[in-house]
Amino acid sequence: MYQRIVIKVGTNVLSQADGAPDLDRMHHLVDQIVQFRNEGKEVILVSSGAVAFGRATGWATPGKDEIANRQVWAAIGQIDMVKTYQKLFNKHNMACAQLLVTRDDFRSRRHYLNMRQCFYHLLDKNIIPVINENDAVSINELMFTDNDELAGLVAAMAEAEALIMLTSVPGVFTGDPSHEDSRLLERIEPSEFDVTSIQYQEKSTFGRGGMWTKVNLAKRIARMGIAVHIADGTRENVLIRLMEGKEKHTYFVPDGNLDGRKKWIAHSQPFTSAKVVINAGAVRALQSKHATSLLPVGILKIDGTFEKGDVIRITDEKDQLIALGRTQYDMNHALEVLGKNDQRPLVHYDYLYVL
Repeated sequence: MYQRIVIKVGTNVLSQADGAPDLDRMHHLVDQIVQFRNEGKEVILVSSGAVAFGRATGWATPGKDEIANRQVWAAIGQIDMVKTYQKLFNKHNMACAQLLVTRDDFRSRRHYLNMRQCFYHLLDKNIIPVINENDAVSINELMFTDNDELAGLVAAMAEAEALIMLTSVPGVFTGDPSHEDSRLLERIEPSEFDVTSIQYQEKSTFGRGGMWTKVNLAKRIARMGIAVHIADGTRENVLIRLMEGKEKHTYFVPDGNLDGRKKWIAHSQPFTSAKVVINAGAVRALQSKHATSLLPVGILKIDGTFEKGDVIRITDEKDQLIALGRTQYDMNHALEVLGKNDQRPLVHYDYLYVL
């Protein structure tokens, strides 16, 4: 069905009711991934759980706040978590590798490509990449919303065909899953991406994310041409059953297929430092079906600063986000040609992602 898959497993899936790591579930998860690998599939695992492992050691910092304790738990627990994965994969004569990242690692296109090359080298050698946020050193402005956001970035970076997000519920419901009148949305088509009936916004007990963030992330990823599945990771053989079409869950049907450059740009909104405001004519040109670059003649003003190669936000006069793009020159040159005809595009179509 798919050849390259990113599997994201949430904190609640890998944690017991008391917050301690669920080793049996990790064992079961690894067994399923090994089966995929033996079938010729390439798997990248984005795994939460370091804090749970750290908390289980009993270490804490008396008198310190929750952030300090989380840093201690993440630093200690990451070692134990990866050792556990390593032990479980080794039982199948398979290796895994650890990659710790922050959002800052995705700002630079060069760094982005270096990470992608690392993924490809590991997969070529039949090594399972195990990726997690570097919680011990992340600061608020560089933290991912949760590992769902990280998984989305990895899926786009690795040119994955599918992203499977394992959570503690079977998928996206029209309301709170505990309510009798709530129903599971099993298939969400591109025309239904703007789902307004979803009310369920409960956050996970031990993690940072919730279903609302998963839905928004799934919509963005599916628009890039990557299939997204949200399923209950606590169910037996959920991954195998999902691939066989036997597991009830939520499936976001992919729409389109962006190339690697535009996938990076599409996920770069959190990292943009500048905004370019364009006029109505430029908006119509960018949103047309024809391949159109952003020309200086359509630019009204520039807010913030940028260098050549930075990703900028492109908005209309009402501050509605129209597109994201990678600049061909810096802000100073852009100001010199602002509003002028017959100038080189600020953003070429090949580096322009229109929402």
